[in-house]
Amino acid sequence: MITIITNIKELLQVRNNSVKKVSGKEMKILPTIKNAFLILKDDKIYDYGEMRNLPSLKADKTFDATGKIVLPTWCDSHTHIVYAGNRDGEFVDRINGLTYEEIANNGGGILNSAEKLQNSSKDDLFDQASKRLEEIMKLGTGAVEIKSGYGLTLEAEIKMLHVIKKLSEFYPIEIKATFLGAHAFPKKFKENKDDYVDLICNKMIPLVAKEKLAEFIDVFCETGYFSVEQTERILKAGNDYNLTPKIHVNQFTSIGGVQVGIKYNALSIDHLEIMTTQDIEDLKNSNTMPVALPSCSYFLSIPYTPARKIIDNDLPLALASDFNPGSTPSGNMNFVVSTACIKMKMTPEEAINAATINGAYAMNLSKTHGSITKGKKANLIITKPIPSYNYLPYAFGSNLIDKVMIEGEFIL
Repeated sequence: MITIITNIKELLQVRNNSVKKVSGKEMKILPTIKNAFLILKDDKIYDYGEMRNLPSLKADKTFDATGKIVLPTWCDSHTHIVYAGNRDGEFVDRINGLTYEEIANNGGGILNSAEKLQNSSKDDLFDQASKRLEEIMKLGTGAVEIKSGYGLTLEAEIKMLHVIKKLSEFYPIEIKATFLGAHAFPKKFKENKDDYVDLICNKMIPLVAKEKLAEFIDVFCETGYFSVEQTERILKAGNDYNLTPKIHVNQFTSIGGVQVGIKYNALSIDHLEIMTTQDIEDLKNSNTMPVALPSCSYFLSIPYTPARKIIDNDLPLALASDFNPGSTPSGNMNFVVSTACIKMKMTPEEAINAATINGAYAMNLSKTHGSITKGKKANLIITKPIPSYNYLPYAFGSNLIDKVMIEGEFIL
């Protein structure tokens, strides 16, 4: 199956030689081709270039993209989209003055979602998550990571991971699964937290590995949640079973989570709303990808990740949605990119790089996703006619997507 897209106003994120990630000043560079063509063969990118160099080739399908911009689909490396119900009541509580921490201490937050999920069937969870997944695909996400973490019992965590596996089998989008049993402490372990860490290390991790239900392991390393010492125990146990670390760190406080993530060669460290000079210095000699979640800051009215400080220190940065019921009930990566530009002072080039090639890196997908490169997946966003790619973050409230292609097929 040969598909040819012609008369593309501008083809974005063109990388003749695939790169794993971009850092520092490199993030300001977004390679493009104006008045371009793009040829797809089955589910892969086959060729591209200027229209004047379009080869003579018989196409099974053609698409005229006059006035439109084409770019790779978003790579969303941090979501929690398998959950039960919603937490709109807590949304109102925050409007009325309660903090995220106060809501959690009152039995809300993650424990609220855990109780709902424990009482939900696999089929119900799959149906709810399917609607969310279909929504983000239509919004241009072509690869996504999904975490467990709303189970907080052996049975419920495994149930979540089975739902994630079923989603990956049912939908064309690339889905990466993360085991996040260390998302919060269940009520029954409130006075004996180390016993829950024992359960994670001795029962949950071995079973997750045995059933091959996750590639990554995650911990919420934060004041009031998992300490640095507990985080290290869990990461070490995960490492023994070949689970790659990804960590929630520095959402509210900097307590050493960045450093333990680097020590265990975490693929990514996510949130980073609070960053010290030492945190940034320690990241410089690592392969760990910092990931910002601007929609979470927007929704909770907490500080934004200091993107300028991170990038200006020659570090990479990825953007992700954090789609979840409590702090970010949205998986719209277009809004994420806009918010990064508006509130974090990232340039459009930096934000697009962060949401494509660097997002792919944060999921171990650099070889197949995140750029227009021969041999990579034919995962594309085709915009409506727009003046320039700067218009994507500028018109933050508008739906500017005309078509979305995943694995060589239009799903929108």
